[in-house]
Amino acid sequence: MFATPDDDAVPPDTSATIPGGRSGTGRGRESLALLAERVRPTAASRTRLLPVDPALAALLPEGGLRRGATIVVATRGGAGGGISLSVALLAAASAGGSWCAAVGLPDLGAVALADLGIDLGRFALVHSPGPAWAEATATLFDGIEAVLLCPPFPPRPAMARRLVARARDRHTVLVVVPGRAGWPEPPDVHLAVDGARWDGIGQGTGHLRRRRLTVTATGRRSATRPRRHDLWLPSPAGTVDGVDGADR
Repeated sequence: MFATPDDDAVPPDTSATIPGGRSGTGRGRESLALLAERVRPTAASRTRLLPVDPALAALLPEGGLRRGATIVVATRGGAGGGISLSVALLAAASAGGSWCAAVGLPDLGAVALADLGIDLGRFALVHSPGPAWAEATATLFDGIEAVLLCPPFPPRPAMARRLVARARDRHTVLVVVPGRAGWPEPPDVHLAVDGARWDGIGQGTGHLRRRRLTVTATGRRSATRPRRHDLWLPSPAGTVDGVDGADR
């Protein structure tokens, strides 16, 4: 069976793991600020789009991650795969040299992250940000180019608006996995996993080979028209791949 970012796993030791700190201690915030300053992109690196895997490009109106955009990845009807899809969105950017981070996802597994293309040497994990999760996320925007956020507490509308505005101002891609709490601010792109089905198991025999996800993309402006695509995530190779005609 594949290890996916949705499974319980040991947090990656090779990433830049940063402890979350309670508001008032200052230690966690100082660590985040130092990291953000150290990895701040140069002006020359600020192209308008961060790349994505070709299998995911059709889900996005511009074929890539627009800097400053907010993307919400949700699941419907109990379907899994939302975290895997969120990580896959960052993989090509990470492999291309961009710093990425995850906030509030302590169970991300190193093997699954690496299989999806994440450069663990350029991946920061704020595993338990606590009540200061919004502040920790906002601090990362000063240097990290793409941040994956799973709010540990239900976000207030004003808090979500401030985070979205700061990400836009800092030209950082914000990918939100809202969980049951939801996300009160309309995103630029909304990706919904409508169905998930594992392939390879027979009548009590066989091994899980791949998982098929059905994803519907909507959003604002150029993303208004819904787009629906099927993906293998993970594919037999552990990566993301499109579903071709022979598999339909």
